[in-house]
Amino acid sequence: MTENELSNIIIGEAIHVHKIFGPGLLESAYEECLCHRLFKRELRIERQKPIPLVFEDVRLECGFRCDILVEGKMIVEIKAVEALNDIHLAQVLTYLKLTKCKLGLLVNFNVVKLKDGLRRIVNGLED
Repeated sequence: MTENELSNIIIGEAIHVHKIFGPGLLESAYEECLCHRLFKRELRIERQKPIPLVFEDVRLECGFRCDILVEGKMIVEIKAVEALNDIHLAQVLTYLKLTKCKLGLLVNFNVVKLKDGLRRIVNGLED
């Protein structure tokens, strides 16, 4: 399955979760619900996956934790904030560089319409 196909599935499932609960929950609740939906779609997901950081010749296990890694090739970062800002985009861009993934989704569930909380980030560029 391509990254674009995965993206369409994940966005559809995020919309499904958002239609049921709307804004107002903690990020962890949205993450749990989205993971449940993706698991039902028989996608391979890893939650809170530790990603090491390589600095010079040292491998640091304290790099970061990816909210959701889908099929080993797509990062989904979940937020429940008043508004997405540049630091959230920078965070996903850094995660993409460190994992060498081509596509990331930044999903802010704390919006009235989920389409207003979605950012698709491709190869270091916001799409």
